[in-house]
Order: sequence, then structure tokens, then C-alpha cells
Amino acid sequence: MPKTFYITTTLPYVNSEPHIGFAMEIIQADIIARAKKLQGFEVFFNTGTDEHGQKIYQKALQEKKDPQVYVDEYAEKFKDLKQLLNLSPDLHFIRTTDENHKKAAQEFWKKCVASGDIYQKAYKIKYCVGCELEKTDSELVDGRCPIHPDKEIETIDETNYFFRFSKYGDKLMSLYESGGFVLPDFRLNEMRTMIQKGLEDFSISRLSSKMPWGIPVPEDSTQVMYVWFDALVNYISTIGWPDNLESFEKWWPVVQFAGKDQVRQQAAMWQAMLMSAGLPASHKIVIHGFINTKGEKMSKSLGNFVTPDEIIKEYGVDSLRYYFAREANQFEDTDFSPERFKETYNANLANGLGNLVSRIMKMAEDNLEKPVAIAPFEDKSVYFEFLNNFEIGKAADYIWKEIGEMDLFIQNNQPFKVVKTDLEAGKEMIAGLVVRLYSVARMLNSIMPETSTKIKALIKANKVSETPLFLRKD
Repeated sequence: MPKTFYITTTLPYVNSEPHIGFAMEIIQADIIARAKKLQGFEVFFNTGTDEHGQKIYQKALQEKKDPQVYVDEYAEKFKDLKQLLNLSPDLHFIRTTDENHKKAAQEFWKKCVASGDIYQKAYKIKYCVGCELEKTDSELVDGRCPIHPDKEIETIDETNYFFRFSKYGDKLMSLYESGGFVLPDFRLNEMRTMIQKGLEDFSISRLSSKMPWGIPVPEDSTQVMYVWFDALVNYISTIGWPDNLESFEKWWPVVQFAGKDQVRQQAAMWQAMLMSAGLPASHKIVIHGFINTKGEKMSKSLGNFVTPDEIIKEYGVDSLRYYFAREANQFEDTDFSPERFKETYNANLANGLGNLVSRIMKMAEDNLEKPVAIAPFEDKSVYFEFLNNFEIGKAADYIWKEIGEMDLFIQNNQPFKVVKTDLEAGKEMIAGLVVRLYSVARMLNSIMPETSTKIKALIKANKVSETPLFLRKD
């Protein structure tokens, strides 16, 4: 029976161009997906677009477009990331406007009703459209959401359906205490505190007369589903639930990649919803920090974001993938600047990996009569152990440690000189370096697949590249 692995990103809102914050999330998820394939797993890798809710509806109205036309246009821009970021070719893309997803969300609603967890009541709350979440006074700073300070806090005063979140505090705490459910674990501190204070039920619908852009509530056409309730169901609808339970059971549970502003939704709300529907919890949730610019979160609403294609046009896709694997802080915030990006590119790619490949392959082409025979794939257990623990930065450091050691070997042993005085000894040194370089290329398959392919091709042809792998930027 094949080993299976299911990994997903969150689904970004289609209210603006994709920026490098989401590019980081999907690239890091892709690195894990590729590593699992290298280890013989059958992998389901999911991403997509979140297309309902008040934020999308308002944006479509502002642009004087039908909401469906609006989301169709933006969904294509997110689909284009597959090619732009060189993501796994079998990446699955789901849209929350897909008919199968709408049906799944309605069936999920019915499951929660059957569990006695959905009821109706009148209420009045403060609401951040940017987060699509209700906010307490303690969560606001000077009356505004700290994540979306440019947006006015709205007041919602209506009768909606609610999910009985308060019922699941003990079960959620047991899930957290089992250990390793969320990485890093400290991201759960806020959830533990929230549970200890007592969970409050949350609204899961909106009046369709005020906000019609959503999935209709079963048996009540006056209400549409709250965007979070709808969107979270994508993690199971994308693998066939509820119509294809064989597919669902093959892939579930899932590893979820998400940002630090999504802990409540992914690790608490969604898990309680799964419990209500009688489904197993997610396997693991990996939480990353924000990409900041000068200390501020890079976001669409603040207009301070950089698009991935801007970086790729200048430096190439693998340079961006390298940056998110090794230079960005995986679990904390990272302050991005073009100057810092260029500095790391020159030091570790142009002068580092690129220069090493050129030196080794120049020696090989000049001194070896034929390509070096490469042994079957050798499992780099330490490297894969890092990736299996979702420690992408440590895996990348492991590769660059090997690159540094090879540079040091060349510096200390000077095989280009040895080959002139002791031909066989020099050729043996050079061949050994080629084998080590091929091992590096194999590991780079997950992080920098295009570069990995290029290095392997040079080794198989026993040629030095006619152009540098990475052109230095001055």
C-alpha cells in the first residue's frame, strides 16, 4: 500500500495581486511536498482561492463588477503562481465558488446541525472586514484592528446562525496537549488562554439581503454562510468529501501551512467544526510569521507589498525559493528589503553555490575523460529528518554546510594543482567533488528544482556551464 501525504496552504482572498507573503507560504509547502515525493510518498498538494465574503463583495462593487466576474479574474492570477514559482506540476487548485465545494459546505453545515451545534440568535458585534472576524475591545488598538489599521471597525447588528464553539473547549485542549499539533508550539498559547477564559460561540452566517455573496444556508435562503465556515471546508471538499469517501480516507488528515494571524481559525475554529461533523482533526498545522517592510506587515490593504514576479524578473525563481527556504525566518517575522535580498543572493548563490559549481565542473571538464558514474540515490537521512520535522531553514543550512565544506576542501587540497603532479590522485579528488556536488543537486531538488536540474545536466555532460548559474548583481 503506498505511503500517502496530504499538505495544503490556506486559501488567500482574491482581493488583490498575489504578494510575496503568500508566495513564501506556498513555496515552503511545495518544498515539503517535493521532499515527501523524493521519499516515495504519494502526495496531494492543495492550494486555491477563497472567493466569498464581505471583503470580496465590497471590492467587486467598488470596481463595478459582478462578484463572480471579479473572482474569476483574480483566481487566474493565483493559478499563474504554479508556473511563476515553479511549483509541483500536480498541484491541485480549488476555488470556493466551485460547485462541488458549495455542495460539500452545505453538507458539512447539515452535519453540524445534526450534532446540535448550530442555532440562531440576535447579536451585536464589532467586526473587522479585513480579517473577516469579530473583534473584542481588548483586541483593538485605538479602536482599530492592529492587523488592518487602515479599515474602519464595523458594527453588525442582526439575527444569524451561530456555531456552538463553547462546547469544544475541553476537546480542543486535549488535542493541544497531545503535543506537536501546532508548530511552533508557542503559537497555541493564545488559544489555551482563550479556552481557559471560556470559548464564545461565533456567528456562521450573514443576512443575504445585506451581503448576498456567499453559499446559501441549507433550508434558509435568507442567510448565506459566513466566509470562514465556508472556506475552511475546502480542506476536505478538495479530496472528495462527502461524495468520495474512499479518496477522503486515503488522504486525510492534512498538514496545513498558515500564517500567524490564522491560528484561531485553523487550530481552534476549524478543529471544533471537524469535531462537530464527526471527522478526525488535522494532522499538523505549521505556522509562519509575516513578511514585513520596515517593521510593518506586508499586506494588500496597506499597499506596501512586493509581488513575486518583481523579484523573479530580476533574480530568477530559484533565488526567491532559496530566500524563503534559508534567509527568511520560518516561524517568526522577516523584514524584507531589496538591498538585503541582493546581498544574500550575491553571497550565497552567485559567489557561493554558482561559483562552486563552476570551479568543480571546470576541473572535471579539463581533467576527466568521461562523466563521473553516479551511484543510485543515497538517502540523506539528516536532511530529510529536518524536512520531515518541517524545519526548512535547517534543511537549507545543511546543504550550504556541505557547500562550505566543499569550498574548504578545494582551498586546502587544491586538486587543480595536484592533478598536474599526481594525475590519478588529482582525478580522484575531482571525481569525489563531482559526486558530492551531485548529492547537493539531489537535495536541492526540493528547494531549488530548476537549479538542481541544471547541475545534474552539467555533471552528466561533464561540462562547465557556458553562462553562470547565478549572475552577480552589482
